[in-house]
Amino acid sequence: MTTNNIFYRIAIFLVLASIAWSCNVPEKVLLPVSQTLPDQYEPLLATDSTNIATISWRAYFDDPNLIALIDSALQNNQELNILLQEIQVSQNEVLEREGEYLPFVRLGAGIGAEKPGRYTRAGAVEEQLDIEPEKAFPEPLGDFQLGAVATWEVDIWRKLRNAKDAAQLRYLAATEGRNFLVTNLVAEISETYYELLALDNLLKIINDNLLLQQDALSKVKLQKENARATQLAVNRFEAQLLNTRNLQYAIKQQITEAENRINFLAGRYPSEVARNPQSFMDMPLDSIQAGVPAELLANRPDIRQAEYELAAANLDIDVARADFYPRLDITAGLGFQAFNPKFLASPESVVFNLAGDLMAPLINKKAIQARYNMATAKQIQAVYAYEQTVLSAYTDLLNQLNKLNNYSKSFDTKTAEVDILNKSVNIANSLYRNARADYVEVLLTQEEVLDAKMELMETRLEQLQAKVAIYRTLGGGWR
Repeated sequence: MTTNNIFYRIAIFLVLASIAWSCNVPEKVLLPVSQTLPDQYEPLLATDSTNIATISWRAYFDDPNLIALIDSALQNNQELNILLQEIQVSQNEVLEREGEYLPFVRLGAGIGAEKPGRYTRAGAVEEQLDIEPEKAFPEPLGDFQLGAVATWEVDIWRKLRNAKDAAQLRYLAATEGRNFLVTNLVAEISETYYELLALDNLLKIINDNLLLQQDALSKVKLQKENARATQLAVNRFEAQLLNTRNLQYAIKQQITEAENRINFLAGRYPSEVARNPQSFMDMPLDSIQAGVPAELLANRPDIRQAEYELAAANLDIDVARADFYPRLDITAGLGFQAFNPKFLASPESVVFNLAGDLMAPLINKKAIQARYNMATAKQIQAVYAYEQTVLSAYTDLLNQLNKLNNYSKSFDTKTAEVDILNKSVNIANSLYRNARADYVEVLLTQEEVLDAKMELMETRLEQLQAKVAIYRTLGGGWR
């Protein structure tokens, strides 16, 4: 039988063995993605075909102080910088996976010597040998090597290339994760900045109210001296003044914490945050254009991140499934080997080898089956995570659209309430001076107007924060 026939039969045997082996490989089953978005949002909410998510945050937040804070955060925020390094790790994992399905070539050199015992078989043989006529066999026998060795796992089943593609998808997912962090960072700084402006205005309201209460306390003390009021009235007015001062201290603490939060997000130590509190009530609430729900899939970085993770999980199943098939490894070497360095360049010192190994798991495949089962479970997890992300994004946006709508109406009614209570304070003071109203009515009216003004500021804050949240939930802020 010729050598060619032997190799031919071996090849046929290996092919048939691979086909038979593939019959035992589990079939790949993927969980379908069932999450679909409605065609449009609720009729009363945004029906415009455009989308504010495509607007740059610099144009959306038209406040130079806020823009400066966001710029500082994008440069110095530690969490963002940590994530950037994770993206670098993912990028290098792609390069690592790409190199695995290419041949590995190593260049090396070696020096050695060998001297068997004279009364051993090898020693007795060497004793009878001459390296050249009338030239004794070298003792010890040197061994000098110089050459290259190549190893290559032939990627028959695309296992290594699928692993590289999965790493590439996870790199893209990490990039989208960075965009999602930027979106949330821009939103959090904006929301905290608006909260700081609201607190400044609340502090001004309290300070103005303190002046009115101090004036009222002075007047009631004067009335007591003239026997027109009692000590009870004085005590009630003084207690109201002390209660308002306590509110003042609480607001100051909240201002300190809001400033420190902004500075932390901006990656700097606590310092005064530049701002213009007078602009708080005049900030425009532009018409919110949410577009259609399907645009969330393109604009939301977290949805795209979940989509990439799902695609990578699908490829992981292919990688795990390929372990059930035979593996072909090829090794080759080429170099020079001689017992004396001066002979290394001689053609007679050339050595080479070439070998191929085809191996398949036969017994105890539990580890392979376990890896396949884990990859399948993770793919199912990725499907649910994607569906959850889409559902959460849609629900969050719908909540914020309703929030802006409801708080805009609430702001109008609360403004009217404050106007009425302001007039009521003047009326109550006038009636009290003319002994036509009890001091309790004055106290209650002052408390009601203070509460109403504070609630008006809080309602305004809810409006502005809803504007920020809508921009975030639509996927704006990372461009």
